[in-house]
Amino acid sequence: MLSKESRKEIIRECKERKSIIGVYAVRCTANGRTWVGASRNLEATKNGCWFCLRNGSHREKSLQQEWNASGEAAFQYEILGRLDEDIHPLGIDDSLKDMKGDWIVRLNAQQLL
Repeated sequence: MLSKESRKEIIRECKERKSIIGVYAVRCTANGRTWVGASRNLEATKNGCWFCLRNGSHREKSLQQEWNASGEAAFQYEILGRLDEDIHPLGIDDSLKDMKGDWIVRLNAQQLL
C-alpha cells in the first residue's frame, strides 16, 4: 500500500500532466475502414471509445457494428496529429476542425463526433 505522501505525489503529478490535444483514427484491420475524430484529451478518448465499444454503446453506429462483427482484436487506435502546446485556447476548436477534415479526406475516412 502506498504511503500518504506517495499517494499525494502521484495525484499532484496527474493533475499537472497536460492532456494531448489532436486528431486520432480508429481503424478496422479486418476491412480497412477508418473513422477519424478530434479530442482535447487523446488518452482519455481512447479509453472512453474502447469502453463504449466493449459495452455496445458507441454513438457512431457504423463503428459499433464493425466492432461487433470483427471483434476488439481487429481494431487499432492511432494518433494522427497533435496541436502545439502553445496554441491560443480560442484557436483550438478551429484548428482541430481543420486538422480533422484534412485527415478525413486524406484517409477517405468516416467522421467521429
